[in-house]
Amino acid sequence: MTSTIEAPRSPYTRSSKKSSVNWEKWGWIYMRVSGVVLIVLIFGHLFVNLMVGEGVNALNFAFVAGKLSSPFWMVWDVLMLWLALIHGGNGMRTLVNDYATSRISRGILKIAILVSVVALIVLGTLVVFTFDPCPAGAPADLVASFCKTL
Repeated sequence: MTSTIEAPRSPYTRSSKKSSVNWEKWGWIYMRVSGVVLIVLIFGHLFVNLMVGEGVNALNFAFVAGKLSSPFWMVWDVLMLWLALIHGGNGMRTLVNDYATSRISRGILKIAILVSVVALIVLGTLVVFTFDPCPAGAPADLVASFCKTL
């Protein structure tokens, strides 16, 4: 008969209160899902802009004005903008976490990335939703066909 002696254990306690959400896991999932959606959005964008109609020869202010006067294309472009910027920002955050050596430089770089992504998202969204397809005083040959010129 053998006897084993077990050492007394202290109860496990967490040193700090942490969030129950695994942000790294959700960031990883976001990168995969947004990458697939971005492929569809980008190739759809390129197909419509470069292959349909006259192709690249049709790209001018009137073409862009015609696209951005449609709510469908506004949502398409804003979705592409948001997904691409957040996807790129998350990728840059991962690079900073992997290669920045000090805690302070990591924090500064991640704040700079966040500020850049938020500023570009706000400015890009404003451009899409405040775009005037029929600017006053524009020559008739440069504006979309649905614009009334004086």
